[in-house]
Amino acid sequence: MTVADAKKTADQKMQKSIETLKADLAKVRTGRAHTGILDHVMVEYYGNPTHLSQVANVTLIDARTIGVQPFEKKMVAVVEKAIREADLGLNPATQGELIRVPTPPLTEERRKEMVKLVKSEAEDAKIAVRNIRRDANESLKKLVKEKACSEDEERRAQDEIQKLTDKFVLEIDKLVVEKEKEVLTV
Repeated sequence: MTVADAKKTADQKMQKSIETLKADLAKVRTGRAHTGILDHVMVEYYGNPTHLSQVANVTLIDARTIGVQPFEKKMVAVVEKAIREADLGLNPATQGELIRVPTPPLTEERRKEMVKLVKSEAEDAKIAVRNIRRDANESLKKLVKEKACSEDEERRAQDEIQKLTDKFVLEIDKLVVEKEKEVLTV
């Protein structure tokens, strides 16, 4: 392992943390309906827990309604039950083979809860980024100990990793501000 490897690994891992945060924020509900709300819903399919998107077609019917069309007729009741039990505050209604999932408008109290959730997700992402920084700095110290790099190189690399950390923390803050605005917009 070299100094460049340590920096590259830290950069890649921090980028992954950002991607994870974006995915988590996509699941946080805003006032409008979006199919991402149902991404983590699991359906019992032939005895195996399966993602909803693999057993049904999920689309937007209008701004407040999600349409779920199971690929198999016998899955309609199972999918409806899975959505209801997913603890998303959604109440699906079946119309023939189509399951309509209206998203209720968010109350002010619920919006504030969502903002708290967004901030909590962001804090988790920041902690992950800081842990990556710590790991990278430890691997740099190991390189100095093994005489694979000089202390000056280590110090420069630590400064670069700190700049990387600051950049990703700033990006996390920006994502949070955007999502907060989105959640609080009525």
